[in-house]
Order: sequence, then C-alpha cells, then structure tokens
Amino acid sequence: MLSSDDFALLDAIRETGSLSRAAVRLGKAPSSVSYAARQLEERFDALLFDRRRYRLQLTPAGELLVQEAARLMQDVTRLTQRVQQVANGWESRLRIVTDELLEFETLLPAIQEFDALDSGVPLRFTHEVLKGVWEALQDGRTDLVVGATNEPPAITGLRWMQLGQMDWVFAVSPKHPLAKADEPINRATIVQHRAVVVADSSRSSEGRTYGVSGGQSVLAVPTMHAKILAQRDGLGVGWLPRHRVTSLLKNGQLLEKQMADPREPNILYVGWRGEDEGRALKWWLEKLQQPYIATRLVNGTDRFA
Repeated sequence: MLSSDDFALLDAIRETGSLSRAAVRLGKAPSSVSYAARQLEERFDALLFDRRRYRLQLTPAGELLVQEAARLMQDVTRLTQRVQQVANGWESRLRIVTDELLEFETLLPAIQEFDALDSGVPLRFTHEVLKGVWEALQDGRTDLVVGATNEPPAITGLRWMQLGQMDWVFAVSPKHPLAKADEPINRATIVQHRAVVVADSSRSSEGRTYGVSGGQSVLAVPTMHAKILAQRDGLGVGWLPRHRVTSLLKNGQLLEKQMADPREPNILYVGWRGEDEGRALKWWLEKLQQPYIATRLVNGTDRFA
C-alpha cells in the first residue's frame, strides 16, 4: 500500500520531470527524494522511472502505479467520510421507493433541501406499482416507501403514516363508444370494453388491478402517464387521478362519466421499518409530514395543462 508521501513523490516527479525540481516542490533535499524513489522501486521490484532521457519520466509501470494509487486514495477518502458519516448517525445510503402514482418532479424541492444538509448520504429513488411498493419494503429493497395505495400489510417492525387522499375520475376519450353511453354506467356495460391499467410490479404474486371486472380485456402499460395517454387516444377506459387530467377534462380530450359504482378516494401511505431510523430517514419523515410537501405529492402536476 502506498502512503500519501509515496503518492506525493510519484506525482511530483511526473509533473516536474526532475528529481531536483520534485525535491523543491516537496520541500526536501534532492538526495532524500532520489533515495525515496529507489526505495519505491525496490519495494515493487519494478522500474518505475525512466532515467535515460533528459526529462525524468515514469515508466508504464510507474504510470499504472500512480493511477491506481490515486484511485485507492480516493476510495480511502470516501470510506473515511462514510465511516464518519455513519458514526454521526447518518446512513451510508437511503433508498426510497415511490408509488408510480406520484410524479418524481414533485419531490425535487425536497431533494434540494436535503442536499443543502451536506450529509453525504446518497439517495436512490425507484418506482413500484400497487403491491410492489410494500413488497419492496418487506423484501429489504428499500428503506422508505412513499405513496403506497394499499393498506399497510403485516411487516415486522413496520411503521406507517398517512400521506393524503387521492381522488379518481372515470374518463374516456370522446371517440370511445362509452362516450355516448347512458349514465350512470354499470359494471355490465364496462366489462364489454378494454380497461387500461398500470401493471403491478409485484415480484411474488400476480399483483392486482383496480376497477377491472372478471373477463374484461386489459391493456397493461408501464406508467400512469402512459395510461392517461392510452385513454385519451381511445385505447381503453378506466379510473384516472383527477388532479392529473384536469386540463384534459376541461378541453374535452377526456370525458368524465358517472358510474353506478363510484370509486372511493385512495388513502396514500408512507411506510418504513422502525427499528433502524437514521438521521436521513428521520429528516424525510419529518419533511413528508409537512402539509405543503404532502399536498404537492398527492396533488401532483397536470402535464397536459
């Protein structure tokens, strides 16, 4: 393993091309620098310096040593920072899973506030859908779930709180056959038409869907945005978050239909394991309890406005 002095010697020789100039840079006598260089070569049993030319240069072996030493020293520095970080109560990382219902851009202000803490904790955000959200916490793939729509399951050490309420609208394209259907529309009528759903990301089961009747044809798409687009273009029908399609309803690209069986609003949840709460997790939990943050997450943005 190279010491910081060894690395400084190699770097000084590479930059100056001379033992004497390297000695000046390091504030040492030329004889001591020359001796240190020979000792370094003996330690690695390799020729590290090309002394045949006017300008002293590193050999390929010497260049490799400098490059790898720099990388190792950076790794050591990062490791030292992470150890100090964890010793001060911060996590080495924080993994956050959000339900696909939530739009990532609504989290950006909170991320900027977290960055301002200069905690050193890297954040990793991923999306899951329906049962896949809680499953990520149960399987240990995340530290925090935000916006889960299903009620909290039985998970060892689980703690949870409500984030807010999401309202839904059954919407169809003006060119879809259901656009002219008599209201309220019953389940028997809906089942004759294809439903658009966001595919459940559960890995341990077939998952679940909302508002789909047995025997109904289904078009499964990867995101809520894709579902909105598909229904706007008449490719199917289904329930949509009201706040995300307000402008499409206003300009007539989607039509709201009254249903015989209205969908109740969904309570969105935040969940985490309570046995290991570091400073980063506690910060996010406090932030998510602030009304303006929760409202922004639940209400989201209308990309079509």
